Amino acid sequence: MKVSSIAKILASDLILQEVTIKGWIRTFRSNRFIALNDGSTIKNIQCVVDFENTDESLLKRMTTGAAVSIKGTLVESLGKGQSVEVQVTDIKILGDSNPDEYPIQPKKHSMEFLRENAHLRVRTNTFSAVMRMRSALSFAVHQYFRDHGFYHVHTPIITGSDAEGAGEMFRVSTLAPKEPLLKEDGTIDFTQDFFGKETNLTVSGQLEAEAYAMALGKVYTFGPTFRAENSNTTRHLAEFWMIEPEVAFCELDGNMDLAEDFIKSVLTYVLEHCKNDLEFLDQRYAKEESQKPQAQRSSMGLLEKLHFVVDHTFKRVSYTEAIDILKNSKPNKKKKFQFPISEWGADLQSEHERYLVEKYFKCPVILFDYPASIKAFYMRLNDDGKTVRAMDVLFPGIGEIAGGSQREERLEVLKEKIKAIGLDEKELWWYLDLRKFGTAVHSGFGLGFERLVQFATGMANIRDTIPFPRTPQNAEF
Repeated sequence: MKVSSIAKILASDLILQEVTIKGWIRTFRSNRFIALNDGSTIKNIQCVVDFENTDESLLKRMTTGAAVSIKGTLVESLGKGQSVEVQVTDIKILGDSNPDEYPIQPKKHSMEFLRENAHLRVRTNTFSAVMRMRSALSFAVHQYFRDHGFYHVHTPIITGSDAEGAGEMFRVSTLAPKEPLLKEDGTIDFTQDFFGKETNLTVSGQLEAEAYAMALGKVYTFGPTFRAENSNTTRHLAEFWMIEPEVAFCELDGNMDLAEDFIKSVLTYVLEHCKNDLEFLDQRYAKEESQKPQAQRSSMGLLEKLHFVVDHTFKRVSYTEAIDILKNSKPNKKKKFQFPISEWGADLQSEHERYLVEKYFKCPVILFDYPASIKAFYMRLNDDGKTVRAMDVLFPGIGEIAGGSQREERLEVLKEKIKAIGLDEKELWWYLDLRKFGTAVHSGFGLGFERLVQFATGMANIRDTIPFPRTPQNAEF
């Protein structure tokens, strides 16, 4: 008999039909009731065992975490909590689980404990819901770009350039770690390394994506990126996934249109296709918020936040206007901001971004035209000589969700900007070539996928949005 998923069984009309299910036991009580889950849905299915006609040794093996195959008849349930249940006619233990050793028992566990057992935490309701949501969001990303004429480009993970100019990169090398070959001046001789030069794990696929946008028109990358930032906050990972579209013949206004439409589309997809998981996560989010001090609680539930984004037009505000608003705001005047705003040129923090979204405009916000001094070298310089065509998309509860810009397409201007920050033109010769051979206006943005998953699931810590988080002092799995 064909094995059916629990999700399919619960969505179908199979009453009084025989079914076969394979999954893992969540609980087994009264030697009679199995709560079975196979990962296809957050919902368990109750399987009722005729314990009088079941071997006692088999009953003892029905422990939390055990993998089983169950055959039986699907019937309407007389008990509370489920509409149908399976009257078991045959059960086989496929994989035992020692109850004295299995760490994921049916009780509340701390997030830190679950991170220490990251290989098993997806068996909990919370993490199974988060990872199904992550999968759905990933599918929605690819579907959106495919439907809108974008080509998927696989940009390199190993690179010789630092797209962000921050220098916080992981080195890739085959040189002996204890005694690398040195040049006469005492520095490492990278010409003897595998690639013949110093190479690192990428922080962004943007520069390479620009090259392909200059030939294919509309492209996107969606892959792992790395940053060697020694940060232990709830917002940072050392390994994370980035969504990065690049579009030729597109100015900043078009880039803002794309970002808004894209984000609304992928969030709408999960609202329509992940209702059970979102209902569970919304309830979980409400419980987590209720345990915080009143002043720290979110004013919106999880589903409210998603609809807040999907149902509102994003307000577009210049950085200069935003600074004026923040300087004159009550929190700033009463010194309630952790980072007070005193002058134009300040790098905005999440508290400022959230104030603009949640308190002032009460809708998602796109800030644009930032000071050149706080943005990357590749962003197009405005005619005022002090701002660039940058943009950041701001959300409730999280602040910046995405950042991008119109790229600097003028060769001489770009060369001056590279020189000003101390980069070597020779290292970016191919990037400069794009401005020599058929240069054109083009734009793009980057959106950290885990940040998107965090927003969509309501998880407090970004480490709980990726299967096996990589953070300082942690690469266990």
